[in-house]
Amino acid sequence: MKIIRSDANEFRGFFQALRRRGGAFTPDLLASVAQIIHEVATRGDEALFHYTQKFDGCTLSAETVEVTDPERKEAADRVAPEDWEVIKLAARRIEKYHTRQIAAGYTVTDEKGVELGQRIIPLTRAGIYAPGGKAFYPSTLLMAAIPARLAGVREIILASPVKDGGLNPLIAAASYVARVDRIFKIGGAQAIAALAYGTETVPRVDKIVGPGNAYVAAAKKLVFGQVAIDMIAGPSEVVIIADHSANPAFVAADMLAQAEHDEMAAAVLFTPYPDLARAVAAEVQKQLLALPKKGIIRKSLSRYGAIIITSNITEAVELTNLFSPEHLELMVEKPSRVVGQIRNAGSVFLGSYTPEALGDYTAGANHILPTEGTARFSSPLGVYDFYKRMSVLSFSPAAFRKLSSATERFARMEGLDAHANSVSVRSPQRKDP
Repeated sequence: MKIIRSDANEFRGFFQALRRRGGAFTPDLLASVAQIIHEVATRGDEALFHYTQKFDGCTLSAETVEVTDPERKEAADRVAPEDWEVIKLAARRIEKYHTRQIAAGYTVTDEKGVELGQRIIPLTRAGIYAPGGKAFYPSTLLMAAIPARLAGVREIILASPVKDGGLNPLIAAASYVARVDRIFKIGGAQAIAALAYGTETVPRVDKIVGPGNAYVAAAKKLVFGQVAIDMIAGPSEVVIIADHSANPAFVAADMLAQAEHDEMAAAVLFTPYPDLARAVAAEVQKQLLALPKKGIIRKSLSRYGAIIITSNITEAVELTNLFSPEHLELMVEKPSRVVGQIRNAGSVFLGSYTPEALGDYTAGANHILPTEGTARFSSPLGVYDFYKRMSVLSFSPAAFRKLSSATERFARMEGLDAHANSVSVRSPQRKDP
């Protein structure tokens, strides 16, 4: 893992490459995914089952693509009681946190007597994607389904690839706790296409949420417009700002935790203390020896792990805002004084006893977060992602007269005479004030 000073000649190029590590989708990848989407959109189940066999090695039919109630129960019954309790604890905390995000509509009457309002309407059907490749994430299923349910979504559909035709037990358990309505044994770009366009067996949804691999992310990008999406998730990342008060073992452990996600994950430390930088680097090597995913972690840290020595904490904050990380940990003496300077981050963890792992599982805040710098303009997944807003307007005859002249004139300014006529026809003897 590289240790570099922010005033070094090579720092600018290094930092820029670090921020752009995910990169754009390659033309070949986009073309491949576009072909899959086209096939599923036009051929439906036939193409969906073909690509599921090709990529997942799973033979499906119209009769077997959906998880049956007995299949779900059989899978969930294999979960240990202790694991059930942990899933339920996380779900309770996620629900408690997200309940505060429930929105309500409004109606106001302005100074001209016009009633203006907004209706908040839940989406009818949401699709959740749960990965099933290198790892299973029941926690992500909870993070997606619980806000959808709180928003009032009528039907929640889960797509998750299966191994040997069987549903992962932890996914099954989480689906019960989160009250998922239906589960389909599909994954990859073909699952995203099926959710976006619908097939003979898979219903079309209004919005697709949840992370996946590069093919899933590219598919979500390409179907956006036919269906809403939460975000295009890239490789995971953590930035840590640490001062003299930080425990090197804690910092190293949290960097290693991020690096074990996959070879593209980034773990970056900003600190103005060279002694801490060296101590963290030593701790990383020491703790790595005891971890089972050494190969993944080594590749991740060698490519996208970095310890950056800054001139002060202020510069560390400035660089963090440029990086706009998915996760940000503030291991500083007074984190409450620093957090107000943070503009760009998906989720911020204050103090040495708030590791990112708490946010991943049991804290309650959502862990489906913007990555690759998109925290500049994006937010964590929430209840608000499962609403649509509808404007409502009501004019009485008197209120109409107060704005008719200005409205007619504006229409004529834009050369839309029929628009102007739709106003004037209602007021042949207008008496504007």
